[in-house]
Amino acid sequence: MGPEATVDLMQRVINATPAEDDVDHIRMLVDNNPKVPSRIKALIDGTGVSPAPCLIEMAHGLEKQGADFLVIPCNTAHHYYSEVAAAVEIPILNLIELTSNHCKQMQPNLKRAGLMASSALQQIHLYESWFEKQNVQVLYPQQPDQQVVMDLIRAIKAKRQTREQILAYNRIAVDLQTQGVECLVVACTELSVIGDRLRTSLPVYDASELLAQAIVREVTDQGRGP
Repeated sequence: MGPEATVDLMQRVINATPAEDDVDHIRMLVDNNPKVPSRIKALIDGTGVSPAPCLIEMAHGLEKQGADFLVIPCNTAHHYYSEVAAAVEIPILNLIELTSNHCKQMQPNLKRAGLMASSALQQIHLYESWFEKQNVQVLYPQQPDQQVVMDLIRAIKAKRQTREQILAYNRIAVDLQTQGVECLVVACTELSVIGDRLRTSLPVYDASELLAQAIVREVTDQGRGP
């Protein structure tokens, strides 16, 4: 739900849509709200308020505007998925479920997945419950590497990421591979923004890209185009 991550998702939806003209594209109602309370402050720092009421208010607004379904372009915000889903009548695509299922579909023998994500995901075990259903173990970068990833996420939000941070990001990917992970999951939509900078021989599953593809499928399945 960072502003750039939201726009990035929209661009991915456009790219994934089989369109020959403007009319073939998907209508998107977007509440690009940079004032949503920080998930980092609420879950990591413990100093912020819950973003759930704000997310629910946004969901109600989009529902009233006629949205057929909702998506949340933020992995960490899915900590509040149940609260938001219970507050609206229309469905919400679950980014975490989509991603974990896709990983297993692509690699049926998958046993270990490495997550490039906010430290909040590690604290709240957001992906673990879904991957455990698939008998897949989730691994994160070891400290202090996880802090390096967290610093990079903050730098992307501020548009201040450096070449050194990108090099470190790629080194961490190598380190995860040496720990035995069989794929990497880009589980932060800020990291998705720099997805083309990740260099690895492992399969990479970008949660934002998978969400964009799911949006196109959902619209197609509902018979609303494209």
